[in-house]
Parts: sequence; C-alpha cells; structure tokens
Amino acid sequence: MSGMRTAHYTSRADLGGQRGHGRVVGPEGLEREGDLWHASWEPKALALTLAMGATGQWNLDTSRAARETLPAYARLTYYEIWVQALEKLLRERNLVSARELREGRVLDAPQPLARVLHAGDVSPALARGAPTERPAEAAPRFAVGDVVRTYAGEVPHHTRLPRYARGRRGTVVAHRGAHVFADAHASGRGEMPCHLYTVCFEGRELWPDVADADEAARSSVSIDAWEPYLEPYVDPYLKPAR
Repeated sequence: MSGMRTAHYTSRADLGGQRGHGRVVGPEGLEREGDLWHASWEPKALALTLAMGATGQWNLDTSRAARETLPAYARLTYYEIWVQALEKLLRERNLVSARELREGRVLDAPQPLARVLHAGDVSPALARGAPTERPAEAAPRFAVGDVVRTYAGEVPHHTRLPRYARGRRGTVVAHRGAHVFADAHASGRGEMPCHLYTVCFEGRELWPDVADADEAARSSVSIDAWEPYLEPYVDPYLKPAR
C-alpha cells in the first residue's frame, strides 16, 4: 500500500479498539444458544442477499463495502444492515427503482441476469462456499518469524486492515498462501491475488496508553494481513551498518 493517495473513506464497521461503545455483552445476555433469528423477516433478508450475490452483479467484498458505508450503520440491527446494503447495491445497478422500494412491488420489467440461484441449487452452493485461495504469481515476501510493520496511513477504499493495527509492529506467525485481495476486489480492480499472513501483535504495541497498560501486558492479537499491508520492520534505534 506504499504510495497510496489519501482520500476520505469512512468504514463505520471498523470499531476495534474504539472507546465509548460500552461493555461487550456475551451471547448469554442477548439470546439463547442456537437462536438464529430475532424477527420473521430476517431469514428472507438472508435469502435475498445470498440469491442476489449468486447473480454475479457484485462480489462479497463489494457487499461488505456497501454495508460498512451505510450512514445509519450504528443504529441498525445486523439484518437491517444487510437489507439496506442490498437496496443500495440494487439501486446503484438500476435493478430496482426508488418507487419500487417504496411500494414494495415490481413496476418495471426486470433486467436479465447472467446467473440465477434456483431453489434446488441452494444447498450445494452453500456447501461449496466461495474459496478465495488462488495460485501465487510471485514468491512470498515474508516468512514465519519476520518482524513487520503494517501500513500506517489512510486507505481511500474498503480494506480488511483494522485501524487499531495500522502502523504497528508485529511478527509473522503463519503464511496462508495467496488469496483474493479484498481491497482490490471491493473496488472493481479484479481479484489481484496476494500472499496472506497471520501476524501477531503484543497488546502493548496495539494499546500503548497508560490506562490500558495492565490488560495490554497480558494480551496479544493476531490478524490475517495481505502482503500489501506489510513492510519489513526497521528498528529506529539501530544505527545502519557502515
């Protein structure tokens, strides 16, 4: 991500490390074990989202970008986010009109779609999933044990690099092969497969504030990071060899 231009892009889903959101309440405080739905319309929201994703009009990373940029993200429930993002994508591609959404019925002739997910194909499609690993076009730049630093600047598009981990020092603990690069995929630049690594960060590196010192000293966090997010770590206190 070196040389990336700075632009305004707000991911309202990137909440890791932020203060002011209150305590994290475990599932036992919200729902019973095994509960899948909280309203009768939620299974339909899931079905519609999966069916439209299968048409090839957009990809998984595009849909994630649509969700995380919803202005009302913080006020919406999980499946409300899914529905509003789906409406956003449908409008952007002229697959539905504002009037049709208001009235809840078809008013214009539907556009033809390249692919359609039929009822009989749902179970096989879900079982098959959507693997993201691809053949590597180059050798990996990093190896297990390498100390790296993550990209520190602003990212002008969807990214899977969380803000709390930007510009931080970590250690590569695993190489996961080459995978579809979510940043490129979401912004229409193709799959651009890149090597993916698991990078472990000490808690004190991520949260250096005094208020977090005790808890940070007892914790570590691992994230999966694509190669463009990383650069070799150079210790600023070591003098270069002559």
